[in-house]
Amino acid sequence: MVMRVLGIDPGMRITGYGCVIASPAAGEPKLAEAGVLRFKAGDTLERRLNEIYQAVRDLIEELKPDEAVVEKLYAHYRHPRTAILMGHARGVILLACAGADVPVTHLPSTEVKKSITGNGHASKEQMQRAIQSQCALDTLPEPPDLADAIAIAITGARRLQVNALT
Repeated sequence: MVMRVLGIDPGMRITGYGCVIASPAAGEPKLAEAGVLRFKAGDTLERRLNEIYQAVRDLIEELKPDEAVVEKLYAHYRHPRTAILMGHARGVILLACAGADVPVTHLPSTEVKKSITGNGHASKEQMQRAIQSQCALDTLPEPPDLADAIAIAITGARRLQVNALT
């Protein structure tokens, strides 16, 4: 069974996305499409959340994923406001997925990093280089949110492939 998996790296100004195609018999997931959604920093919180929601709904409609994979929320004690804002962005992304009946897998960033680089605490640059290599991209995926979203999709697809085989 072939599956389309949409990975999303939530952000209030930049939300990365990557869509991969995977099947248990086909080996490594293949990158189908990736990009970033950009939102105006000067807009109100309500407007940006609505734009994130609409953009993700449009992506789901266009890419028709069988599953979405979203990074779990991580909070750093020195930056609690960032975690709260990311929670808002993540929430409207989950709402868009639920409204389109797309199941969601939630992955911690350490699992994604370990799956892609072998190191659960890999740097942004290590992630970008690993994604460039694994997806045979001519250039480094920029911004880092793009590489993160592709990594999220690949990791989610690998997990689904393993589950399909068991």
